[in-house]
Amino acid sequence: MNKQEYQLAQGWESAVAGWTDWLTAAGASRETIRVRRGVVRSIARRSLAIHPATVTTEQLVAICAAQSWSNDHRRSVRTAMTAFYEWAVPNGFADDNPAAGLPAVPESTPRPRPATDSIWFDLLAAAPPRERLMARLAGEAGLRRAEVAKVRRADLIEDLMGWSLIVRGKGDKQRLVPLTDSLVAAIRSYDTGYSPKGYLFPGQIDGHVSPGHVGVLISRLMPEGWSMHKLRHRYASRGYAGTKDIRAVQEALGHASVATTQRYTAVTSREVRAVSEAAA
Repeated sequence: MNKQEYQLAQGWESAVAGWTDWLTAAGASRETIRVRRGVVRSIARRSLAIHPATVTTEQLVAICAAQSWSNDHRRSVRTAMTAFYEWAVPNGFADDNPAAGLPAVPESTPRPRPATDSIWFDLLAAAPPRERLMARLAGEAGLRRAEVAKVRRADLIEDLMGWSLIVRGKGDKQRLVPLTDSLVAAIRSYDTGYSPKGYLFPGQIDGHVSPGHVGVLISRLMPEGWSMHKLRHRYASRGYAGTKDIRAVQEALGHASVATTQRYTAVTSREVRAVSEAAA
């Protein structure tokens, strides 16, 4: 158990440990396991139940109703709890799945908010070399913070079309992201320091820096209310504006659904005005 984690009742600790082992054996990514495990432990603590078998649907509904969570987090809670009990029932930790009765949560469709030019250039001007390269990987290659954390110089490959980077995304899925010569040069010349496993940004998480720390390092160089993820939105929006090829942007971002990509791509006011002018 992580030193920062609170102690649950023994029935919960045994169940969560068994489920964690099952997720690991099933090949779930470290990040997926961390998030889902954290959700289950949080709900277990809020429920005050001494064992997973004593939790009811009514309790889960009441817990969710009492929180001011975003819809995205509510969906995450529903997914994690449902998956946990789908494992717990056949493994003897519960008689039924109370999470099956949780209401479906509509998917939120927030308006894209890519980092502006002024935010981007101010960030690059203020950032030390390490943070500057992290930011460029997000803003010029569209990498998530967890993907930035795992970049290795050995992941650069060259073919007849130029340089690309092997990116390890969600669920450990790999994709190739084309890079500009300028970004390739920055990666190749960056001094990683001591990095036994070859990561650009070495740290204590399997040899690389943690994704959360990457996000903190970049977000604190941006204005209040802006996060590193908005650099990925910037990449998506500029990429779509330059190509009008949503499928190509989807591939570059590593999205399973083009609908997700559409939420990342902001439409410019010029494009909206063009619709009205064309209709006049």
